[in-house]
Amino acid sequence: MRRWLQIATFVAALAAGSAASADTIDINGVKRSYTAQLPARKPAPLVIVLHGKTQRGADMITRTAWPQIAKREGLAVVFPDGLNNAWADARTKAGPALRGPPAGTDDVAFIAKLVEKLVADGTADAKRVYVTGVSNGGAMAMTLVCARADLFAAGASVIMNLTDEAAVTCHPSRPLPMLLMNGTADPLVPYEGGRGSSYYAADGFWSTDETLAFWRRLNGCDADEATETNLPARNAADQSTVTRISSRCPTGHDVVLYRINGGGHRMPGFAPDARFPRVATKLLGPQNGAIDGAETIWSFFSQSR
Repeated sequence: MRRWLQIATFVAALAAGSAASADTIDINGVKRSYTAQLPARKPAPLVIVLHGKTQRGADMITRTAWPQIAKREGLAVVFPDGLNNAWADARTKAGPALRGPPAGTDDVAFIAKLVEKLVADGTADAKRVYVTGVSNGGAMAMTLVCARADLFAAGASVIMNLTDEAAVTCHPSRPLPMLLMNGTADPLVPYEGGRGSSYYAADGFWSTDETLAFWRRLNGCDADEATETNLPARNAADQSTVTRISSRCPTGHDVVLYRINGGGHRMPGFAPDARFPRVATKLLGPQNGAIDGAETIWSFFSQSR
């Protein structure tokens, strides 16, 4: 039954993604590319989905549930492409052998101009614009919330923690609801902070607890009030479980962590998040199947405006 669900999810994502269109936008004389899946009824909520390092926007179309969520919910979803398959987030130190974008790349300007374009042409509802990303895209999502909170209604970061460099430059113009989703067995971005066990890991990461506390402070949440809820497992063979940790925050300033117990550097989902799942498991750790990352994030976003 689970196998058929995975196949159906994958096929649905491909079918929904077929209506997406590729386009470019000029940023400081550089053509930047993105793919947009737009609804018939506008203005609509807009979700910016940022890929991980070495990926492109197309990977988020074929390997996440965002296309089918967009089709079902009537969303505008945009999948931008980072230069050199990477994002110029607030960090300047990358792992060995993993180059970043060209020097001088301004991805804050890229995403801001993209949002402003879609709002100006009537596609997006300016009060319901959201940003999320995976890995390097998760760092970029946090960078955007820090730098341009005026553009967004909420943010979500998957398999990423803050660093000193990212935190010291983070001064949001207003508090925004924030969702984090990190695995405790991540070899690239360690849950406990520091440097991961992978050769490709960078050093200097904060722990997830420190990252969560940072967003709680920014949003005025009660540091001593948190509720942990263990979510039901969907598959007995799954190597990981999920705990939802919610904070007591002012209305509209929610900060939530989905702790993927035993999860690797992977996007949780009901379908494989990689072309070669076994290789991905060996290099990045297990993918959790108790929740779908995109569905969970959209549920959070849909309550924030």
